[in-house]
Amino acid sequence: MTDVVRKDVKQRLEDGDYSCAKELTLSMFSGKWKIVILFHLGTDGPYRFNQLMRLLPKASHKVLTNQLREMTEDQLISRRVESDSQVRVFYEITDLGRTLMPIINQMYQWGTDRIRQLQVIPKFNINEDEAKQ
Repeated sequence: MTDVVRKDVKQRLEDGDYSCAKELTLSMFSGKWKIVILFHLGTDGPYRFNQLMRLLPKASHKVLTNQLREMTEDQLISRRVESDSQVRVFYEITDLGRTLMPIINQMYQWGTDRIRQLQVIPKFNINEDEAKQ
């Protein structure tokens, strides 16, 4: 497991020694790219692994693989394999993952508003990076 918070929460749940709903919710998001992945899967629809790699150019292959695996284990996303002439793997948000979208959208809006208040000009724009490729 790549995430200490998720690992701790999962262990306490298995031991029956857990009662903090806020921490459980946070553990579903914890991990550097999980919120971004869930946002895009919930907003745009299914993505293939390489599409996610291009979407998150600063994420390593290993970290992205681990976070997708964890979100699949947590039933927030599903992994669908299609076999035609070649094997293609798609990741899509599940109904359970979709229940987190109002929280993620609120976080996105709060961040957007706060950046505007701070008068910060983002140095990295995902759309600009995609245009270069």
